Amino acid sequence: MKRIKHYAAKHPEGTEINPEIAQAIKLKLSDNRISCAALHKIVNELGVSPVETGKTLDLLDHRISKCLLGLFGYEKKILRPVQNPEPELAHSIKTFLIAKALPCADAWKIADDFKITKRRVAEVCDALKIKIKPCQLGAF
Repeated sequence: MKRIKHYAAKHPEGTEINPEIAQAIKLKLSDNRISCAALHKIVNELGVSPVETGKTLDLLDHRISKCLLGLFGYEKKILRPVQNPEPELAHSIKTFLIAKALPCADAWKIADDFKITKRRVAEVCDALKIKIKPCQLGAF
């Protein structure tokens, strides 16, 4: 039997849905899911926060797919093993750790600073056994 998750339960009862974000999400849904990239496009287009967008997604009980950092099982498909992470990159990642984890927003900042892909940051984190959390969208 498939376990049904109710993402809306993560939020206090009475939490309101942002109708503009909800409409934008519904237009981009596929099989009850929306990609991380599509959610961040909504963030940029509407000028809203990632947290508000993620909360709206939760309240609609939809899921995120294709995390830009390769999370949600997607990493097995897109992350390549890293044997010897670049020392400067590894050091930068370690300076942003909070409770032994790298926040998603900081992973994006590091990728921008080093002019590399978000996936590369995730690959190095994987090699260093560093988890990436919390998610900017509130998924994890």
